[in-house]
Amino acid sequence: MSATILVVEDEPGIQELLKINLGQQGHTILMAGDAEAALHTLRGAMPDLILLDWMLPGMAGVDLARRIRGDGRLKDIPIIMLTARAEERDKVLGLETGADDYITKPFSPKELLARIKAVLRRRAPQMTEDAVEVAGLKLDPVSHRVFGKDQPLTLGPTEFRLLHFFMTHPERVYSRSQLLDQVWGDHVFVEERTVDVHIRRLRSALEPTGHDDLIQTVRGAGYRLSAN
Repeated sequence: MSATILVVEDEPGIQELLKINLGQQGHTILMAGDAEAALHTLRGAMPDLILLDWMLPGMAGVDLARRIRGDGRLKDIPIIMLTARAEERDKVLGLETGADDYITKPFSPKELLARIKAVLRRRAPQMTEDAVEVAGLKLDPVSHRVFGKDQPLTLGPTEFRLLHFFMTHPERVYSRSQLLDQVWGDHVFVEERTVDVHIRRLRSALEPTGHDDLIQTVRGAGYRLSAN
C-alpha cells in the first residue's frame, strides 16, 4: 500500500524522520512547514492522507483541520494529528475538529505506520492491498487481477482503478467530477465525459460474466456500484 502523504510539520528533525521512514514504505511525501504552505500545496495536489502537527507557526493545526473539513473538495482527506499534547481534552478537541486519529510525540515510526495503514483502510479502502469481492466479482490489487465467477476478466489500467474504487465504495452515487478526482486525481485535467467512455469500457469488460449490471447509471447524479 503506497499513498501520497502531505506532512505539515515545522520541526526539521521530525520532517526528516517522517520523510525517511514513510519513503522507505513506498509513500510519496509532500512537505509543508506551516498552514499557509499546506493550503498552497492542497490547491495543486490531492494527497491520500495528511499528517498535521498541532503546533504550527501562524495558523494552528486544529484551525487548519477545520479549514480542510470545511472545504468541499478536501473534506474527505484523512487527517492524523501529531502533537506533544497528551491530555485527554486536547485529544478530544483534535478529533472534534475532524482529525481521524491522534498520535503524541515522541512516537515510534512503527506505531505511526500502523496508524496510517489503519486510517487509510477505514477512510480510503481503495488505497489498501486488501482483496475485495461483490456478488461473485473479485478484485485483487496485489496481483492486479479481476475474476467474475472464478473466470479471469481483462481490464485496462483505468478501468481497474475505477472498478476498485467502486467496489470499495459500494451503493454510493458518485458524480463524474467526483470520480475524476478520486480515480484520475484532481491534478489531471480531462473532460468529465471521459468518465462515460471508461464506464462503457468497464461494463464491456464485465459483460462476459454478467457483472456489467453492477455498474448503474443514476440519471442526473452519476454512477454507483450496486448488487441490489
